[in-house]
Amino acid sequence: MVIGVAGYIEVAGRRTWHEVSGDGDPLVLLHGGFVGASSFYAQTPALVEAGYRVHVPERRGHAHTPDVVGPLSYSVMADDMVAYLEQEVGAPAHLVGWSDGAVVALLIARRRPDLVARMVLIGQYYNAAGKAAGGDLVAYLNSPEAITFLRRAYDPVSPDGPDHFAVVHDKMMHMITTEPEIALDTLADITAPTLVAPGRPGRGHHRTLRRSRRRAARGTPGGATRHARPPGRASGTGQPADSHFPPRHRCDPGLERLHRLNRPP
Repeated sequence: MVIGVAGYIEVAGRRTWHEVSGDGDPLVLLHGGFVGASSFYAQTPALVEAGYRVHVPERRGHAHTPDVVGPLSYSVMADDMVAYLEQEVGAPAHLVGWSDGAVVALLIARRRPDLVARMVLIGQYYNAAGKAAGGDLVAYLNSPEAITFLRRAYDPVSPDGPDHFAVVHDKMMHMITTEPEIALDTLADITAPTLVAPGRPGRGHHRTLRRSRRRAARGTPGGATRHARPPGRASGTGQPADSHFPPRHRCDPGLERLHRLNRPP
């Protein structure tokens, strides 16, 4: 795939890395925590071929985009992405958010509905009630195994240097353990047609990271994980059952209501 633009821009006074490919309606891919644009390497060419102009911005403290002094929160990242949409897209865009990116997309749609055409929200909970019972994501992300794996992606590209990973990791873990806390009854005001793709109960990011690490060790490009949709469940995305769509984990089942409320006529 030929990327039309890949590099740094200034957004609201902050140095931000983004990649843009294709022509057509704007579609913005919002990555998960601790990763960047490369996590969508398998989806971007298919979306370009489908006729979209695909934007993949990297948020503060992730991959190529430098960290910013102060705490990290979903709210701050949503504000950053609102500024990006205003400057680089300038029209309602389709938002596809995976994991942390799904929370960011949801907050954008609440704050700036004029910037959102449609949304796909993949594999994320939106308050503590949606977390998988007995999940050990936090414990795993604090483990030496996970830190080693995450640093393989961070250290070579971060402009802050490898030594800054510990700072970003601390910020991210504080955010993950305290956020998000979004009341589901506040989502009825979202007007963008939205597809919610929750994960299967008990399937966590720690399993995805472990599987990706094993694949990377075997030489699979990007450590990508293939996921088939559960039997009998319509994907609603046009993706083949064995697609490289980003992996999924448990999402608050109550958020299915958002999809029903916003299903286009």
